[in-house]
Amino acid sequence: MLDFINEFMEDKGYPPTVREIMHGCNVRSTAVVQHHLKVLEREGYICRDPELSRSITLAQREKSTVRVPILGIIAAGEPIPVPQSDTWSHDFLDALELSVELMDVKNNTYALVVKGHSMIDALIDDGDIVVMHATNTVEDGAMAAVWLKQEQEVTLKKVYREGGRIRLQPANVYMEPLYHKPDNVDIQGRVLGVIRRLASFT
Repeated sequence: MLDFINEFMEDKGYPPTVREIMHGCNVRSTAVVQHHLKVLEREGYICRDPELSRSITLAQREKSTVRVPILGIIAAGEPIPVPQSDTWSHDFLDALELSVELMDVKNNTYALVVKGHSMIDALIDDGDIVVMHATNTVEDGAMAAVWLKQEQEVTLKKVYREGGRIRLQPANVYMEPLYHKPDNVDIQGRVLGVIRRLASFT
């Protein structure tokens, strides 16, 4: 409904009436429109005078964003070498401006470009970007960036602790899990979200 109001005002130069919103949004009654308008007003998206028919104005909402650096490439498949993690804060490919409303963690975030298809069943494909929260611990089943010390390689997998070993599980029915000793595995971040991009850095 908010999108309709915004598009209507851009096209016409004035706000829609309740009935125009009802027809434009395929709503069955003006009472339902009024209910949603009250919600939008309460949440601070619009302002209006209920005594006037075309009194809706869009509130100016300041959007808070956080800059997230894209630090490198991570393999969702077989691990591949990447720059050492202590240089990532200085050398990065690009940066994202993300709304804080989309992220549950505002600090210690970074992003990586995905290479490979091992996490395809988790809707993470080659060329996508994963937004990460920097942490050295994750719960079992969490999707994480894992640094393999001996191999000097990094990979994106789900992490499971199984006795004296750690299972790095792909989300691809055609791929086998990786098993490593705990002292060879360094958790470097957990996945906060995924961004699909038309252009790939790979």
